[in-house]
Amino acid sequence: FGPITVVLLFCTRPFRVRGHVDYSSQHGLPPHSLTFSVLRLDGFLAWRATMIVAAAAERNKGPILDVLRQYVDPRAPKVQLLEVASGSGQHAMHCAQALPNVMWYPSDTDPQCRQSISAYISSLKLKNVMEPVFLDSSLGCETWGGWQPNSLDIIVNINMIHITDYSCTEGLFQGAGQLLKSQGVLFTYGPYAVSGLLTPESNVNFNHSLKCRNPAWGIRDTVQLQQLAEANGLRLERMVYVGV
Repeated sequence: FGPITVVLLFCTRPFRVRGHVDYSSQHGLPPHSLTFSVLRLDGFLAWRATMIVAAAAERNKGPILDVLRQYVDPRAPKVQLLEVASGSGQHAMHCAQALPNVMWYPSDTDPQCRQSISAYISSLKLKNVMEPVFLDSSLGCETWGGWQPNSLDIIVNINMIHITDYSCTEGLFQGAGQLLKSQGVLFTYGPYAVSGLLTPESNVNFNHSLKCRNPAWGIRDTVQLQQLAEANGLRLERMVYVGV
């Protein structure tokens, strides 16, 4: 069995949720992924772009959308969303197609992932997904592509926190505290220990494998993340258990 995952939602102020869903990136090239190529013609120049298809993203993109949808007002003319560590781009494509008033800004440090995102955008001809940019969340948010304070409605971060140095998580929360609007939302997805308890056994084993690969990696605790959130003007809105 794979890790049991949780959606953590941190808000700048109390937020009214529309509806209710209770479900009890990948970063770089994820395991169990496929790639395929699309040939595009630009005038007389042909180039080949590769789209990554990650099995985990295919499984969890639906439940992620169901939760995210509750934080997007369909009456809003434009919702500004920045995704930090977009991975293959599958989440961006799936969610953006379902939420046409969301302007989705993907990013990743991995050039293969950025190429994959661009290939998806080109293939699906999505107008509300921007071209991906390089973004390292461990660096200050002034390096994140020119975003101004209080300019974002939502920041999304999927399956990054446990497979990066903790400085990336610190930078993510610091950036969210500065860039989110009032009532903005930081949406994170991944495996977490809850108040010091890491369960089930599959998560314990997964955490051990992460530590063996890189001692700086590992499943973070919700208490630690709540403290980090509060230090940056955020508060935990809710936890949603997603078993995929």
